[in-house]
Amino acid sequence: MTELVDVGVVGAGPAGLAAAVHAAEAGLGVSVVDAGIQPGGQYWRHPDETTGHGEGSWPESAGHHDWAVFADLRVRFRLQIARGAIRYLPGTQVWFIECPTAPGESHVLRLTPVVDRVDHDPAAVREVRVRSLILCPGGYDRQLPVPGWDLPGVMAAGGVQALLKGHRSLAGQRAVVAGTGPFLLPVAKGLAGAGATVVSVCEAGSLTGWLRHLGGAVQVPSKGIEGVEYARTLLRHRIPYRTRTAVISIHGERAVQSVTLGRLDAQGRVVPGAERTVEADLVALGWGFTPSLELVLAVGADTGLDADESLVAVVDADQRSTVDGVYVAGEATGVGGATLAVAEGELAALAVATDQGRVSAARRRGVLRRVVRRSRAFARAMHLAHPVPAGWSAWMTPETVVCRCEEVSYGAVCRVRDELGATDAKSVKLMARPGMGWCQGRVCGLATAKLAAAQSGRELTADDLRPMAKKPLAAPVTLGELAALQGSDLGRSDQGDELTVPGDQT
Repeated sequence: MTELVDVGVVGAGPAGLAAAVHAAEAGLGVSVVDAGIQPGGQYWRHPDETTGHGEGSWPESAGHHDWAVFADLRVRFRLQIARGAIRYLPGTQVWFIECPTAPGESHVLRLTPVVDRVDHDPAAVREVRVRSLILCPGGYDRQLPVPGWDLPGVMAAGGVQALLKGHRSLAGQRAVVAGTGPFLLPVAKGLAGAGATVVSVCEAGSLTGWLRHLGGAVQVPSKGIEGVEYARTLLRHRIPYRTRTAVISIHGERAVQSVTLGRLDAQGRVVPGAERTVEADLVALGWGFTPSLELVLAVGADTGLDADESLVAVVDADQRSTVDGVYVAGEATGVGGATLAVAEGELAALAVATDQGRVSAARRRGVLRRVVRRSRAFARAMHLAHPVPAGWSAWMTPETVVCRCEEVSYGAVCRVRDELGATDAKSVKLMARPGMGWCQGRVCGLATAKLAAAQSGRELTADDLRPMAKKPLAAPVTLGELAALQGSDLGRSDQGDELTVPGDQT
């Protein structure tokens, strides 16, 4: 029988790292499962710690905010590993969670390596049993399709930054950074600092949107200081910052060669005659981030719609989900940045320690709740100030690819609506196959759900997004690992969704 651990933490980004450290320091035994090979997650992604940094190379902290916070957490994390309070399982992902069926039973995390190497360790941990579970799965780039976005040279803005942070590598030499939200600014800064020419930063919205949400914006003054720093960087590198502007088409034979920029009206529609074409070999597209909710849905926790139209986990003031023994922290409760994620991670750890009778820490939990409230107010203001343009679907042509895995076009999505009566995301998914490929809807899910809702003449709802986010298995797993379970009942997660196999045409 696998050893029972006090708490399992999934993810070692800002929220997971904080949760693990504070849980261990509260006297709990902790297992940390993380897909990354070193702690930090996407936000604190950095070069391989085992290779060191030679003279003249970028410092480890280059391109990062809040690095001192990470450095402190990393030291404490390593200390707790050394004293045996934390078992760290990097390069590992949870592909299934077996939920308890009676009070007092544990959650069982089924694990698999991120990369199944030929020289795999037969003694590698394949399951972890935990009394409590803190899910900190983070999020990923949110994307909207435009003509030509499937060309080589078009990347998610987060992917461009990941190459810079983790590998000190430029994805291109002449870049257009486009989409909406403050994240466009650090991407442009990183590219310019690494030697690329940033042709333009294209913000689809207007900065006046912040004026309607000043109450939330002023909750985190440090964000305003960051904004001033980015403005200085743009001026220093002479990078144009264009508001109400979007990349409406991308051109090239075998790779990106140029893009067409469109001027948008207040409804997000392209102003006729205001298009212009610029040369580029890299397009970094960023429409914000969306939480990774596979595991949240796998345990049956409730979800709802956030201000940015993302599906998020529902939690109480101490990060407890609607499922006993399961806590959620970080981007999965709503995208809000590292400061918020760290506070939520610590709060979740203290809630577990309290619920297991180890500590109370009522005063500290009160402090953290106030940090979370202020940060959430700022995040809401940010989302409302930088919405997805209402008229974005008008930028597409019938041939525009919506789902790149299954090569499903916008025309195909429209046909299943008009000819087969598909008026919701799940029906569109079943009939036209967007979201049925390798990424399982992580890239095309929002676009498909929004198209289905708009075609039915209604607003997007959480019910539109859940079918695109639910996964029978949270990560790819070999048939051998499935067979090794020897009849374990995988139906206890109550997924209620169809099993889709990437590439399967049956």
